[in-house]
Amino acid sequence: MTNLPYRWEQVRAALDTVTDPEIDESVAALEFVSCVEVSEDNDVSIEFRLPTFWCAPNFAFMMASDMRDAVREMDWVRSVSIKLLDHFSADLINRGVALKQDFRDAFPGETDDDLASVRLKFLGKAFERRQELLIRHLLGTGHEGEWMSQINLRELMGLSLNYEGTRLRTLYIFAWRRLHPEWSEANLAFVALSGDRLDPGQLPSYLRKIGGVRRNTEYNGLICRSLLAERKAELAGARE
Repeated sequence: MTNLPYRWEQVRAALDTVTDPEIDESVAALEFVSCVEVSEDNDVSIEFRLPTFWCAPNFAFMMASDMRDAVREMDWVRSVSIKLLDHFSADLINRGVALKQDFRDAFPGETDDDLASVRLKFLGKAFERRQELLIRHLLGTGHEGEWMSQINLRELMGLSLNYEGTRLRTLYIFAWRRLHPEWSEANLAFVALSGDRLDPGQLPSYLRKIGGVRRNTEYNGLICRSLLAERKAELAGARE
């Protein structure tokens, strides 16, 4: 009996961990991924399409390379092919990802830096967005700011939460660990992006500040979805 349907689901689950850096939502949820194929020999082929022909090539490159790495982590995968469709830099991006190049090598002369600083910038935005949502959820379920300013990650992980709280905690901890890989579960669970302890007396103003990050991200997401819907409609019309 073939394992292909199960392995196809594993690939989709891996893609769900890859996010659009500007929107902090997975490429799967945003419906960027248009095709996933798994062969009998465990070769994986993925095609994806972005909302416009002119989407920023650095973000496209990040998503393509992250998809490759996320799928490649599964021990049964023999090879991964990522193909970006209908993009002005598709050939350079697809070639660079296949060769495991850095962005600056795939686009020589266009940048003096790799994507590390861009990744860090948008990881910080994802951290603040996810933190605000989790803190507001905890406040709404009766937890106080003073308590949140003192608990460590281990205590947060052991907290009994409902489904929504568990979902928000998982997303937040994922960003927390990526932003501070050297930290342990004994470190404070809730800190500012700088790493400083949150002041419970300033929590309302702090939440308003990082709430702006969330609202901007949600606005970008709305635009992105609208553009992608229009593009899909145009492609469907062209095929008729």
